[in-house]
Amino acid sequence: MSFQIGDTAPDFEAETTQGRIKFHDWIDDSWAVLFSHPKDFTPVCTTELGYVARLKPEFDRRNVKLIGLSVDPVENHSKWALDIQETQGAAPNYPMIGDPDLRISKLYGMLPASAAGDASTRTPADNQTVRNVFVIGPDKKIKLIIVYPMTTGRNFDEVLRVIDSLQLTAKHRVATPVNWKPGEDVIIAGSVSDEEAKKAYPMGWKALKPYLRIVPQPR
Repeated sequence: MSFQIGDTAPDFEAETTQGRIKFHDWIDDSWAVLFSHPKDFTPVCTTELGYVARLKPEFDRRNVKLIGLSVDPVENHSKWALDIQETQGAAPNYPMIGDPDLRISKLYGMLPASAAGDASTRTPADNQTVRNVFVIGPDKKIKLIIVYPMTTGRNFDEVLRVIDSLQLTAKHRVATPVNWKPGEDVIIAGSVSDEEAKKAYPMGWKALKPYLRIVPQPR
């Protein structure tokens, strides 16, 4: 099964490095980032997990919970964390899901339903589609899906930037333009009529085209 933006993120129960969780209950009223890994002790993922650990205060500031997933069992994650600490200067400070039966990877459409076998016998190439980022809102809806190849490290600064946009546009009827960063001008949403916009933005806006109305970022 594949998912699209706006679909409800599947709920599940799983063992993690911080105990057993029920996913929707764990998210509670926060945002969440679920990011998956095809195998423990893989080089690109090692760099990612350490970087996300260092970046965690920025996610915390945005009320975003982080959770990783790898197809190997939880006890392997704990051993991998030692390598991540040694090589990256920070070990995962967020839960890591164990998925040795591939149940969650298949639930989220990262592996085909026919995938089977013990995770320990599978290679990273067998699981190469398990390189996803899912951003999930407090309403448990999927807000963003990014799928990366095995050889390209993920850009978690970009994930933060998108979350800033998602949180802003969830609160205000605006959209963010190309390469937008917090504090920069935004676009009045196309669903907002000029009459509605006059009430929301009494100081007016810059209209490059009738459909392209630029205003300062709402606070």
